[in-house]
Amino acid sequence: MVNLNLKKIRLAKGVTQSHLAKKLNISNMAYGRMESGETKMDVERLKVISIALGLEIEVFFNDELTDSVINEMEVEQEVV
Repeated sequence: MVNLNLKKIRLAKGVTQSHLAKKLNISNMAYGRMESGETKMDVERLKVISIALGLEIEVFFNDELTDSVINEMEVEQEVV
């Protein structure tokens, strides 16, 4: 669930896997494995990701919060 919510938010914000991999100081491949769920994501890495995306870490643990954040971004983009 966390990895899928991360991917949805990352895509909605238009952020690349490469950008987040650099923030985490890991390879693009390692990041891709983390986001796909092949490897587990630890809390420290998720904290770095949440800061990079400008979100609270709790968003990734709750599908409804994730959808709410994405909906808010879409509304903001319509206004601009």
